[in-house]
Amino acid sequence: MHYVPNTPETEREILEVLGIQRFEDLLGNIPASIMQKCNINLPEPLSEPELVKHMHSLAGKNKHSGENVSFLGGGAYDHFVPAVVDFLIGRSEFYTAYTPYQPEVSQGTLQSIYEYQSMLCHLLDMEVANASMYDGATALAEAAIMAAGITGRKRILVSPLIHPAALDVLLTYVGNRDIEIVMLPVSDGLTDFKGLEGQLQAGIGALLVQSPNFFGNIEKLAGVAELTRQQKALLILSVDPVSAALLKTPGELGADIAVAEGQPLGIHQSFGGPYLGIFTARNDLIRKMPGRIVGETEDIDGKRGYVLVLQTREQHIRREKATSNICSNQGLMALAATIYMALLGKTGMRQVANLCLNNSHYLAQKIAALPGFELAFEEAPFFKEFVVRTPVAPGRIIAEALQNGIFAGIDLGCFRPEWRNLLLIAVTEKRSRQEMDDFVKFLSKYAQ
Repeated sequence: MHYVPNTPETEREILEVLGIQRFEDLLGNIPASIMQKCNINLPEPLSEPELVKHMHSLAGKNKHSGENVSFLGGGAYDHFVPAVVDFLIGRSEFYTAYTPYQPEVSQGTLQSIYEYQSMLCHLLDMEVANASMYDGATALAEAAIMAAGITGRKRILVSPLIHPAALDVLLTYVGNRDIEIVMLPVSDGLTDFKGLEGQLQAGIGALLVQSPNFFGNIEKLAGVAELTRQQKALLILSVDPVSAALLKTPGELGADIAVAEGQPLGIHQSFGGPYLGIFTARNDLIRKMPGRIVGETEDIDGKRGYVLVLQTREQHIRREKATSNICSNQGLMALAATIYMALLGKTGMRQVANLCLNNSHYLAQKIAALPGFELAFEEAPFFKEFVVRTPVAPGRIIAEALQNGIFAGIDLGCFRPEWRNLLLIAVTEKRSRQEMDDFVKFLSKYAQ
């Protein structure tokens, strides 16, 4: 049932059992002055068929990437999701599964999480992964808190080019923990690491960088890990998991902790979630990681089994020893990512990454050739997103493109005033040459 209807007869029976005459008698403790303000004058109730029809009409007003050509990015991407992903995660034993506290009846869930952890370690070239976080932003914030706890230093050096929303979450998380966020300088769409060694000497516990960054540019991280290690600080990298199939992995770059938003791995765009926080680290940091970790073992008969081996929240261990109050992993989303990675394998993941790279560079060159348009950061290498400086307000382009069935991108001026007239465009493996050419044709009417 979409909802539980009560007939007038049923309502009378309920009121009779409760010993009252009217529903309003239940509200007697609420002051009359407040009740008068709560008169919202609702319309007459609808029957179930009428309600379903009404809800369908409301849903029909939404515009989504299933019926529009999407160049939206900025943390949520229109990647192709194979049908088998939705089919398998929709099975009742997965779809309704709860936290696997009892391993003897949760072997399927525990095994899927174990496989998820193992695949992420391979993909990101890290040594351990947890059973997932709420989303990429909370994973990043938890990484900063973890680093401060390990090093005993309350200052975190952060690139301003991490996702603005993730930065907001980070600042919220550390706000009451006496942790100071220190911002690095920026130059030409990239983090400026020129004075990094001196900055690290000022009691810094960790360096936090996103690459590809919010502009889509690939940060120049050669030698950064060595500098942080010399100062006994930790390097935290936030990455696009698809890019790890093609670019240098966090492990290769010397990251101590690597986090990511897992939405690109087989998870549909869906009004902001639910999504998937990826959290990986070096093996020697495993006991300081938030969340929980699934391990493989053997029972008394020598049969393979899976259990929760580390659970570091206050429900499971002494409160003062807890590393986080994260209470549940995004199990269904982690399963979707696991199925996606298993389906594609190393070769398929690399093919998706290559398509994103080639498509984005093709479109960037075409747009940059339009009079009045230019790449905002011509010298910066990028993966699947790039920033265009537009001859007219990006908001106008976005609004008019929507009328033509195109999601044109993100107006960066909505985040910071210094980013006015900058349009962030993302291109995934789903975009065809024809769709990209049609987009360029649409933009050509703004050329100057």
